Amino acid sequence: MKELNLPLDGTDIQIGIVACRFNDAITNQLLEGTLARLKKLGVSEDNIDLVWVAGAFEAPLAAKFFADSKKVDAVICLGAVIRGETPHFDYVAGEASAGIMRVSLDTGIPVIFGILTTENYAQALERAAVGSGDKGADCAEAAIEMTQIARNSF
Repeated sequence: MKELNLPLDGTDIQIGIVACRFNDAITNQLLEGTLARLKKLGVSEDNIDLVWVAGAFEAPLAAKFFADSKKVDAVICLGAVIRGETPHFDYVAGEASAGIMRVSLDTGIPVIFGILTTENYAQALERAAVGSGDKGADCAEAAIEMTQIARNSF
């Protein structure tokens, strides 16, 4: 059995980040965690490109622009969709996740789903906080891991 189990190393990896302005207080925390972890994993600041979009619904298309450019090894989408009193949450969360997956599968570029989908603002804050949930750091690790898998594919 051949097993690929490489230590996370972001040296010479190019990352595109799509950040959503809607619920930007949450997105900024996710971004902080992502950037800190990318730096610790060896990704140079010069190898990170960041674009802001209106919200989660727009994230898949921005991710596709990054992926189609062939200038990035992975894309990380960051944001938050928080349930409200209308079915809007279901439409946005579902389409954002499906779109992000589709971009990844269609282009072969890892696109990481870092868009929190929570029942309330407190849950989103807990998951985004660098000192506790730190989902941004998790996304950084997933981007590096998937890039390494792509580069060393079986």
